[in-house]
Formats: sequence, C-alpha cells, structure tokens
Amino acid sequence: MPNNSSHLPFVGAFDAARPGLPGAGLSWLKDFRETGIERFNALGLPSSKIEAWKYTRLKPLEDTDFQPVTDDDGMAALDTVPSLLPNPGGRPRLVFVNGRMRPNFWIEGDLPDGVHLDCLRDVLTRNPDWAEAHLGAIAGDEAMPLMQLNKAMMDTGFVLRVDDGVEIEQPIEVVFIGGLTDRPVAYFPRNLIKLGKNAKATVVKHHFGQGVGAYFANAVTEIDIGEGATFNHYTVQAESRDATHLSTTHVRVAKDATYESFNLAVGGRLSRNEVSVRLEGEGGHCGLNGAYLMRGREHCDNTTVIEHLAPHTSSREVFKGVLNDESRGVFQGRIVVHKNAQKTDGHQLCKTLLLNTGAEIDAKPELEIYADDVKCSHGATTGQMDETALFYLRSRGVPEALARNLLVQSFLGEALEEIKQDDIRQALTDKVVHWLPAACFLSEEWRDA
Repeated sequence: MPNNSSHLPFVGAFDAARPGLPGAGLSWLKDFRETGIERFNALGLPSSKIEAWKYTRLKPLEDTDFQPVTDDDGMAALDTVPSLLPNPGGRPRLVFVNGRMRPNFWIEGDLPDGVHLDCLRDVLTRNPDWAEAHLGAIAGDEAMPLMQLNKAMMDTGFVLRVDDGVEIEQPIEVVFIGGLTDRPVAYFPRNLIKLGKNAKATVVKHHFGQGVGAYFANAVTEIDIGEGATFNHYTVQAESRDATHLSTTHVRVAKDATYESFNLAVGGRLSRNEVSVRLEGEGGHCGLNGAYLMRGREHCDNTTVIEHLAPHTSSREVFKGVLNDESRGVFQGRIVVHKNAQKTDGHQLCKTLLLNTGAEIDAKPELEIYADDVKCSHGATTGQMDETALFYLRSRGVPEALARNLLVQSFLGEALEEIKQDDIRQALTDKVVHWLPAACFLSEEWRDA
C-alpha cells in the first residue's frame, strides 16, 4: 500500500457507486472494474516522483472531496447546448451533462448504414460480447493509476463503430457539459471508437463548463483505426474555472491508416491531455497537434507518446501555447522509433508565447531512435511577444490591444493550419479570438482600408 493515502476517497466512492454503474450485472465487467480499483489502490494518485508527472501536481484532487454524480445532476437546468459547428441542428450529436446522457438533446443526423453510435450504457446492455472484446484492448497500461481509476468507475461515454468502407461525410459532435451542481462531483467517461477497413469519420468533442464550483472529469478514449481508414479527432477543452479535466487517449493505427488530431485547451483550473499513438502498420500516419491558452493560475499539461513500430510510417506534431498572468503550461512529447521502423519520418515542435513574467512553461521534447534509416526532428522554444513587430503595427496606427491580438493569432496560426477541415478550423480560430485578452476588433475604417 503506498504511503500517499489521498486516493482513498475514490476507493470508498467505488464501493458506494458500484451497484449503479453501467453493466453492473455482467460478471466479466465486475472483474474488469475490480481489477482497476485494486490496481489504483496499490498505485495511488500519481506524484511528482513519477517522471511523467514531474511538472503536474494533482492538488485539486487532494484538497476536494468529490462525490459521484447522480441522475439529478445529469438533469441540471440547461436551456441551450454549446456547439462548435454551424448549423448544429443538422449534424449528429450526443450530449452528456455531468456524465449523464440527455436524450432530449440527441440529434440523430444523417448517418449512413454501417455506422453505430450509442452511449456506453446501451452498448453494455445490448451488445455486451462486443464490449468485452474491445473494452481495454488498447488502453491496458497497468502503470497508469488514473486510467485504472477510470476502468473501475467508468459511468458514461459513447461508442462509435464504423463498418468497412463506410465514410461519414458530416462530423459527429459529442458535448460533455460539467458544473451546475451544488457540490463537487466526479464523472468518468469511457469512449470507444473503432473504424473498419477503408472507413472514414470525424468526431468533434467539446468539454464545456457552466456555472461555478469544482468538478472532476477523468476520461479515457480508445481508438482503433483499421487498414486504410482515416479518423479526424478534434477536441476543445473549455471547462469551468475550478474544474479538473484529465484525459487519456490511446490510439492504434493500422497499415496505410491516418489519425489526425487537434486539441484546443482554453479553460479549467487543471487540465492534462495525455495521448499515446501506436503506428503498427506500414504506411500509417499520425498528425498530433494542439494549442493551449491559459490565464490566471490555470495549469495545462500536454503529454504525448508516438510509437513508430512499422517501416514507412510518419508523424507530425505541432503544439503552440499562449500563457498569461501566472498560468503554467507543460509539454512532454516523446517520439519512439522502434528497431524495425526503417524509413520513419517524424517531426515534433512546441512553441510557447509568454504574455506575462509570471507565466511559466516546462517543455521536454524527446526522441528515442533504434533504427538507422530515419528522418526525425524535434524542438521547443519559448519567448515573449516580438516588440519589433508590435512597434511596426503601432507605428501604422493599429491600437496596441488589437496589435497584440493580431500577433497572438499569427503565432497560433501554424498550429491551426494543421486542421484540414475548413469549418472546424474556423470554429477553433473563433474560440481563440474570443479568448484573447483585451479583445479588440477592427473598426469600420480599418475594415475598409
């Protein structure tokens, strides 16, 4: 038993919540959950003594007594659902409030035959054999305590299955809304995504906080991309000021398949986006990109691992960050090229802009190469706003607030350009613009110039 006992409240919550968790009547799932809580009980919450958690301390979890959500929490008053995309009424959408799916906000959309989109609870009821075969098949690292906690406590989430050769033209939007409760609550989404051979799909996830008060979301997503398939995965983390958001994503990419991802973080007291991608088939590609914009005392951690296990695989990773006030960012990116992964092409870059002397970034880019015929690069830079460029804009009559915002937008442009779909790129760009400090918009004379 570890000396750190801060994890014990979660163990007690498991005993209390167990009867109401999805799939409570399945014997294999009972064993699955118990294995997770036992492993979490042995590991405890990760501390700074663990290298992967050197720069991020889970203080909110140590200081707050989070309670499991109830059905009443899921029925919190909600007039509108935030959407990233234009015309949300015509697109397929799932909405979860404090971990409970809200059927009244579900939009079926125009999904083709061969696409199966359900909440996790329904899949465990209607198709338990499929769930048993795929749950934990990719995300099975026993050394990750928060993933083990999710394994035990998973109480929500969605499942997307796309059959061989099926292409989904419209993005599927999944919205997770937290807050609006009178006590700190915790919920544990578990998402499964499986694309068959030559399938194609896009999922846009929006984590959005409302109201005030603390809550804790610990999400795990498993993604299996079949041979020749393409999966576009876009996420916006815009949690409330006192929220703790921890996300773990495991991806398996088969031969000639593509995984394109972008994560935008613009909120939360503490957030961590942890992604592990395995390029297991020749010709596989991964685009793992993101941006983070923090203010106040917010803390954002991006920790990624891309493993090249087959020859002729490629990866591109670009993260850009903007930190204001006393916020803190962490980037830990590792590319591993295994012995047999000849002809690997891997690129990694992290750049951070500090808007205040109190802001801080810890960056640790890494390359591990065990093959001798590869093309790989990595790097990280940190700096302040270019005063020369600022002076240039101001000397031409651009107001200072607008000039600073234009320079921030330009800085983030390289990361946003990695988004291939125009409407999604514009939606995320709008999110960036609304975050910018001292928001200043073009006057009529500037627009006409």
